[in-house]
Amino acid sequence: MTDATRPPGPGSDHRNVERVTRAAAERGLSIDVQRFPAGTRTAQDAARAVGCDVAQIVKSLVFVADGQVVIALVSGADRLDVDRLGRALSAATVRRATADEAREATGFAIGGIPPLGHRTAVPVVIDDRLLEHETVWAAAGLPDAVFAVAPAALAEAAGARIAAVAADPS
Repeated sequence: MTDATRPPGPGSDHRNVERVTRAAAERGLSIDVQRFPAGTRTAQDAARAVGCDVAQIVKSLVFVADGQVVIALVSGADRLDVDRLGRALSAATVRRATADEAREATGFAIGGIPPLGHRTAVPVVIDDRLLEHETVWAAAGLPDAVFAVAPAALAEAAGARIAAVAADPS
């Protein structure tokens, strides 16, 4: 049995996973969280675990734009362009959030931050290139938990603004 076909392990009812699953359901999105003992902390780890292309992994990146915490969802194959994010948010200043800021705003640690279910209302921006995939995999609140979802459904459930925020690949 490969990691991709292994059923969720013990602890799949962890409070973080439950919070993400509940938040998704409240927004009309049914998700099946998968747990991978080897971990899914990085995009490469997650792609290896689930058996997909790294471009199908959703990175939930936490930034502070004009003093407000925001989450940018980008493909695991892409880098976020801070200037593009600033323009998408009409923000004068944008910087990477510290680990403490990310945890305080979202309630999750870096490496397991999901696109929804945050402790506080956090604006979400999703890179338009993620919408090119039929299915993407996003973190479910823990460094070893992910769920598959259609990116358009994810954007809707997360209340995400769609914008070109990934660095230009050329």
